[in-house]
Amino acid sequence: MIKKILFITLVLCSALAVGQLNGNPSPYSFYGIGTEQFQGTTENRSIGGLSTVSDSLHLNLRNPASLGKLRFVTFAVGGNHDQVGLEDATINSTASNSAFSYLALGFPVAKRVGVSFGLIPFTSVGYQLEEANGTQIDQFSGQGGLNRVFLSTGYKAFKGFTIGGSIEYNFGNIQNESFIIIDQVEFGTRETNRSDILGFTFNLGAQYEIDLSEKLRLYSSLSYIPSTSINSENQREVASVFFNPTIAVFQEAAVTNLDVADSDFEFPSAITFGLGIGEHNKWYVGGEITNQNNSSFTNRSFTLDNAEFVDATQIRFGGFYTPNFRSIRSYASRVTYRAGLRIEETGLVVNGESIDEFGISFGVGLPVGTILNNVNIGFEYGQRGTTAANLIQENIFNFNIGLSFNDIWFIKSKFN
Repeated sequence: MIKKILFITLVLCSALAVGQLNGNPSPYSFYGIGTEQFQGTTENRSIGGLSTVSDSLHLNLRNPASLGKLRFVTFAVGGNHDQVGLEDATINSTASNSAFSYLALGFPVAKRVGVSFGLIPFTSVGYQLEEANGTQIDQFSGQGGLNRVFLSTGYKAFKGFTIGGSIEYNFGNIQNESFIIIDQVEFGTRETNRSDILGFTFNLGAQYEIDLSEKLRLYSSLSYIPSTSINSENQREVASVFFNPTIAVFQEAAVTNLDVADSDFEFPSAITFGLGIGEHNKWYVGGEITNQNNSSFTNRSFTLDNAEFVDATQIRFGGFYTPNFRSIRSYASRVTYRAGLRIEETGLVVNGESIDEFGISFGVGLPVGTILNNVNIGFEYGQRGTTAANLIQENIFNFNIGLSFNDIWFIKSKFN
């Protein structure tokens, strides 16, 4: 198990050296603290993002109550590749990015208690935009995002009922840059805004399951993210620049650092309720609904006339099917087949249009070696935004892969 962890860590470091963005490039990452990334494993993402169902073998990063069921030391790591098509009323373009998705280790510390910790991307900023208006050209670009280190624990209070909580430390920086170039004017203007953001968030969860019959089991879950205050240390730089067409670079003529007050903004609260039905280790189908209080959210260090945040609702459906996880003769019978659907409001409104998301996902869980280890592969096709009101629609194809290794540690030897 330790050798496997070291190998995967080396692979992960190589992947991080190739791509540093936390998620798919998006023009809507200009707003707020960027586009929120999926905070869960490949297994969760392949069933539409559901977190209601969990077991003793896999980590469920979306609801800490699942740790009360964990019976094995579990190491999980994942990555993804996004291919994004961007279109407005007249122009189409494409962009792509490969990124790290999650890294986590969970283990039982007592018969009824489990603990996990790890690292997961939280938000992503990545865009390049240009707007031409007569003799003036405006160029905008941004990069960065937030990452999240978490520590979670879950407790099995009684048969079928678990509770849990996570403490999460969010950190990172966001850089927004704009150029204004006017024809026949020798110098243009460049403005750079940087925010170094840090703060704690929390996640509280509960799960309850009960047998309806010899085979059927009802699953339910509840999670709550309370509102917290996040600190943003802001900097702003304004420069006069000269564009040299010979070498195609901007040359600074004068640079001024402006005082911008640091700010605290409220990270919105959210509550999720899920319900599903299935047969243990065989099949499951369910749904979840999330209400997020995004209307309390504000931008970091500058105001926007054409954008606002409103409360958002997210709906997810999904399930899985495993023909026979104990099968010896048929490998295909031990494979888990997954599918899901999600319809989500981001809470962002631009030019009077709500920026919504849609996604349909498929995936498989492939046993590797023993029954305790598996490779999980998922695909998702989704859309974000609209071409109405001079906006941009994103058509996103996502490929994601996750590895889950299980082992038994801390067993006292009975023989020397």
